[in-house]
Amino acid sequence: MRLARHLPVTTLAAAIAMSGHAQAQTEITVATVNNNDMVIMQSLTEAFEEAHPDITLDWVVLEENVLRQRMTTDIATGGGQFDVMTIGTYEVPIWAERGWLSPLDNLPDDYNEDDLLTSVRDGLSLDGTLHALPFYAESSMMYYRQDLFEEAGIEMSDQPTWEEVREWAGELHGSEEGLAGICLRGKPGWGENMAFVSTLVNTYGGRWFDEEWNPELNSEAWVNAIQFYVDLLNDYGPPGASSNGFNENLALFSRGNCAMWVDATSAAGKLYDGNESDVADSLGFAPAPIAKTPKGSHWLWSWALAIPASSENQEAAREFITWATSQEYIELVGETQGWTSVPPGTRESTYANEQYTEAAPFADFVLKAIQDADPTDSTLEPNPYVGVQFVGIPEFQSIGTQVGQTIAAALTGDTTVEQALDSAQRATERTMQRAGYLD
Repeated sequence: MRLARHLPVTTLAAAIAMSGHAQAQTEITVATVNNNDMVIMQSLTEAFEEAHPDITLDWVVLEENVLRQRMTTDIATGGGQFDVMTIGTYEVPIWAERGWLSPLDNLPDDYNEDDLLTSVRDGLSLDGTLHALPFYAESSMMYYRQDLFEEAGIEMSDQPTWEEVREWAGELHGSEEGLAGICLRGKPGWGENMAFVSTLVNTYGGRWFDEEWNPELNSEAWVNAIQFYVDLLNDYGPPGASSNGFNENLALFSRGNCAMWVDATSAAGKLYDGNESDVADSLGFAPAPIAKTPKGSHWLWSWALAIPASSENQEAAREFITWATSQEYIELVGETQGWTSVPPGTRESTYANEQYTEAAPFADFVLKAIQDADPTDSTLEPNPYVGVQFVGIPEFQSIGTQVGQTIAAALTGDTTVEQALDSAQRATERTMQRAGYLD
C-alpha cells in the first residue's frame, strides 16, 4: 500500500541519508497502525527510498486491533510476512524474551541512542538491550474546548477530578447541536477501551491482580469505576460510543463534537494544527482526571518499530527503522509537515528544539506526563506486574481483549456492570489457572 502523494523532499532526503546501503533491490514489508503519525511516515516513502536507492518499502497499514492480531500470529509462527513491525511497550519485552525480535545493539553513532528518553528506552529493552526503536511515545491527558467552558462560566482545575468532569459534561452536553459532553474510548480491545479503562480503575483504587495473581475484576473499585464510565458515556457521550476508539474520537473532537476528551497525548499535535482541526484555536488541555488516587491515572506507551527474527531482510529493515526514528527524521517531518506534526515523546532533542516548543504549547506538559508515569508503581495497593494501562504478562493480550468485550457489552446495555465484571472475573481466573499463576 503506497500513498499517491509524495512530498518534494528530494534535497532533504539526501541530507538525512544514513551511512551504508543495504543489499541491492531489497523490498521490505512494513506493518503499521493507521494513526496519523504513521500515515505521515508512509507519505515520506520517497524521502527514504531516494536516500536508500537499494531499498523499497511495501506498506501494510491496518486498524489497531486487526494489526495486532496479524502481527501476533505471524511472529508466533515464524511466518516472516513482515520485515518491520509497529509494536509497543507491552509486546517488546515479552517477544524479545522469546527470541522473536532481533536485538538492536551496535546502533550507528549518529543515531544518538543517548538522546532517547530514559523511560521510553527502558520500556523497549530487555536486559539493557533495545529490541525496538521508539517512533513516538505518549501518556494520556484531557483535552477540552475553552470556548465552551468560558461560555458556561466553568473554570478548569489544575488537577481535575472525575466527579468534576461528570458535572461539566452534564452542563455542556447538547449546548451545541451534535455536541457530546465527553468522548471516551468504547471500542473493545486490550489496547483500545481497556487502555483508558485501566487508568480509570487505577485512579479509583483498583488493580487487575493482587500480589498473589488473584484477579480483582469484580472488586468494589472496579464496580465503581466501570459503573461511573458506563453512566458517564450513556448520559453525556456521543451516539455509538461503544464503536469509538482513538481514531474515531480524534475525528469527533477535531470536528467540535466533544466538549472534553481524555486520551493519548499524541493527539495534541493534530488537534493544534488548524489545517487538521476545527478546534485548534479554542483547545485547552489538563492532566488526566483522578478519583481516589493519582496513581496510574495516566498511561505510558510507545509505538515502536521492531524487526522480527523471522525477517530475511535484516539489514534493510535496520536501515529503515533507524531512519524513521532518528533525530533527522523528526526534523524532516517538522520542515515538511509542520512542527506540531513531529512524532512526540521519544527524544530529548525534540524538547530542546525551539521550533517545536514554540509551535507546540503542550510540549512541556506532555514531556512531564510521560516522565511521571510509573509502570512499576501504578496502583494504590501493591501489584505483581509492570504496566500502567496493561499487565506485562503474555496472557494479558487475550485477557484484556475479553474483558474489553464484556465492558463494551455493559456500555451498550446488553448486560449489567455487575454481570459483566463477574463474567470477566471468572474468565480471567480460568486463564490464570491454566497458565499456572494460580493453584
